[in-house]
Amino acid sequence: MLSRIRPVALAAALLLLVPQALLAQGLTVAVPESVGMSSERLERLTAALEEYVDDGRLAGAVAIVARRGKIAYMEAVGYRDKESGAPMATDAIFRIASQTKALASVGVMLLQEEGRLLITDPVGKYLPEFMETTVAEPNDSGGYDVVPAKRPITIRDLLTHTAGISYGNGPAADKWQEAGITGWYFADRDETVGDVMARLAELPLDGHPGEAWIYGYNTDILGAMIEKISGQTLGAFLGERLFGPLGMDDTHFFLPAGKVDRLATVYSATAGGGIERAPDPGHMVGQGAYVDGPRKGFSAGAGLVSTATDYARFLQMMLNGGELDGVRVLSRKTVESMTVGHTGDIPFRPGQSFGLGFSVVEDPAALGLPASVGEFAWGGAYHSTYWVDPAEELVVAYMTQIIPAGDIDDHGKLRALVHQAIID
Repeated sequence: MLSRIRPVALAAALLLLVPQALLAQGLTVAVPESVGMSSERLERLTAALEEYVDDGRLAGAVAIVARRGKIAYMEAVGYRDKESGAPMATDAIFRIASQTKALASVGVMLLQEEGRLLITDPVGKYLPEFMETTVAEPNDSGGYDVVPAKRPITIRDLLTHTAGISYGNGPAADKWQEAGITGWYFADRDETVGDVMARLAELPLDGHPGEAWIYGYNTDILGAMIEKISGQTLGAFLGERLFGPLGMDDTHFFLPAGKVDRLATVYSATAGGGIERAPDPGHMVGQGAYVDGPRKGFSAGAGLVSTATDYARFLQMMLNGGELDGVRVLSRKTVESMTVGHTGDIPFRPGQSFGLGFSVVEDPAALGLPASVGEFAWGGAYHSTYWVDPAEELVVAYMTQIIPAGDIDDHGKLRALVHQAIID
């Protein structure tokens, strides 16, 4: 575990921790006080993260806090692999699972900016199998009736998770099981996501489009659509259009051989409050097939691995209104449209709506923890999380690898301790 850094040495120590490539690309380290944060108060965050490691509840984690375009805090605690004693490092690579969704959603908006689609289009315009779908409606006998969907699914429905599509755990779960479409993991599949989604289109969905917020394969369908429209794999498209321009050099669907020793190990919470190494290879929750899998399924919903620094660069681009280091990825208006609520009266979470790939805070008091109106966020199944607070000019990226995470409260502590360190 890294020793705790005293305030007077914090800036110099952080400079040593930050990969030089990151510094060269402009997301530079600042003395926290220069961006309105307290060095001393940020030490409380380090102490809290180290306590989770010392108590055996986390193997390790990386946290980045950037304010006003500068890194005020960057810390690695614990172990990348506890059994071997390999320490966690700030350039460790993590499975980011559903944090992939925001990146793929940007891919959709890139295509709209080129005039190649409108998010109000029916997805069936590009993937014809989705033009007419069915819905499983529960009936009085405890089963379900299959009825035609009331209208076609739009791209916007998929971006907002209001298309009626789950992860196969709805009324017609038996049909989804028979079709071999369950869970969110694709790295071990010897078929493309497009092939899987074509089968999904034939299954009864969980709800009618536009009527409920249902989390599921929505973004994977968008990934298949991006591949169809662009003529590229999703990995090639996002690499060329997003990862390359932003300098996200460690973000991949499948890990290059030379980076395997930087991949963090996955752990699972135990009933006794500790953690254990997740099964290897392990379906969905274990060490996975990101290294030696078939490399065919580019999952827009959950397929990427990345670093905290790469993801912070993406988030800073969004906070900047679509630009980073002189490179414009999106227009300001596109970013604005992605980071406002689109779900209206459809129930989601207290105080929040859902935008185009992100949750969006509309009533901070309803959350019960510090936040601002307009904050946008999400996270991943391996217990990583992030948020962007435009009002505070704040970016937070937190990476760890634990699934299931049990009742650990590190996300809440992270939020409280980041906000208490703001002093201007």
